[in-house]
Amino acid sequence: MDAEKIFLRPIAEADLTALGGMLNDPEALGEFQWYGWADPERFRRRWAENGLLSEEQSVFAVATEGEFLGFVAATRKAARPTTPYWSIGAQLLPQARGRGIGTRAQRLLVDYLFAHSTAVRLEADTEAGNLAEQRVLEKLGFTREGVHRSMVFRAGEWRDMVYYSLLRTDPRP
Repeated sequence: MDAEKIFLRPIAEADLTALGGMLNDPEALGEFQWYGWADPERFRRRWAENGLLSEEQSVFAVATEGEFLGFVAATRKAARPTTPYWSIGAQLLPQARGRGIGTRAQRLLVDYLFAHSTAVRLEADTEAGNLAEQRVLEKLGFTREGVHRSMVFRAGEWRDMVYYSLLRTDPRP
């Protein structure tokens, strides 16, 4: 699969079964995203409400022509009421990993957010052990800001998270 053929689009109704299944499959989520069983219909309900596109959070399919490969998401955050920014993330199906698809998809999301919102800052975080995602963020020009200790509870342990940011004014590769 050529990474150049990857694109983002709104989640379609046809994606919802794959999305719900993916989010309740420990193998599909991988070691850094499995937090236990959750309501598999939560995204279907939100999709029926707003297509998973809102001022607070947007979820986009990562796709090729006719194939759903996973999703990227942006959630609005704010350090203060006048300083909104976006926190981004990605989740790919196992067959889409390790081939540059996640890098391309997150680059497309960064471009989209800077083109269609006034946010000056994007943020991303990942578990300290997720070196692949850290490499992706650094390839995209994100700056490692630091580690939040014992931030996430997963698989019976508290785990550290590494935080990254990208400013609108930062140079981008």
